[in-house]
Amino acid sequence: MATLLLIARLPTRRPHLSLRQRSYKLAPRITMASSSSSSPPSSDPSLETVAPHAAVTGERKLNPNLQEQLPKPYLARALAAVDPSHPQGTRGRDARGMSVLQQHAAFFDRNGDGIIYPWETFQGLRAIGCGYPVSIAGAILINLVLSYPTQPGWMPSPLFSIHIMNIHKGKHGSDSEAYDTEGRFDPSKFDAIFSKYGRTHPNALTKDELNSMIKANRNMYDFIGWITSAGEWMLLYSVAKDKEGLLQRETVRGAFDGSLFERLQDSKKSA
Repeated sequence: MATLLLIARLPTRRPHLSLRQRSYKLAPRITMASSSSSSPPSSDPSLETVAPHAAVTGERKLNPNLQEQLPKPYLARALAAVDPSHPQGTRGRDARGMSVLQQHAAFFDRNGDGIIYPWETFQGLRAIGCGYPVSIAGAILINLVLSYPTQPGWMPSPLFSIHIMNIHKGKHGSDSEAYDTEGRFDPSKFDAIFSKYGRTHPNALTKDELNSMIKANRNMYDFIGWITSAGEWMLLYSVAKDKEGLLQRETVRGAFDGSLFERLQDSKKSA
């Protein structure tokens, strides 16, 4: 009994008190914010456009400041062909609710019924300054290639007509991709034409630079795309190059929305 009384009188240990006292002696924690504020931010390698072991990425440069020059350059535009000099597209141009690709094709719809026949393609080519042989060959090849993909049904057209409402189905490969698969205009892809290949002049292409771009855009085994893309660009160069043999940026932009064709037609009429 005396032993029990002695044990009861012994002081009880309170470990939690000692732990609490120790907690006051801990050094304050260093947060990520305080550590990051003391050191300068490092560059972000995910934003690099040149890979050291891929020489082609250094040869064909992109414009890293495009977003500062044009609002939302990654956003493909349905109605206007925009660039830093034309953030709203061609001034005064009525899109008439058509995509940029449809506007491009609509110039050759000479009677405005939404369908392009070979003789209308011929007339359009003549209107922009092509000679008879080129216009005849162009009318045959263009309508032959684009007629069936743009038909509203499965039956081919005996007159090789092209339906503008389905012109996006005739988009070929091995191109600049400035048109997307729905016929919108992609400003970043358009800008890359000149940032990658315009080495002599920042806003124009020489004939050699144009050829370099055509070859660089080739997709593997896409023979139809190779021929079509080369034919389109060489035709554009032949009718729209300037006196120094350069294909200017504004000229190319106008070809995408069709406004160039109207200017060439007006120029030929006035001459």
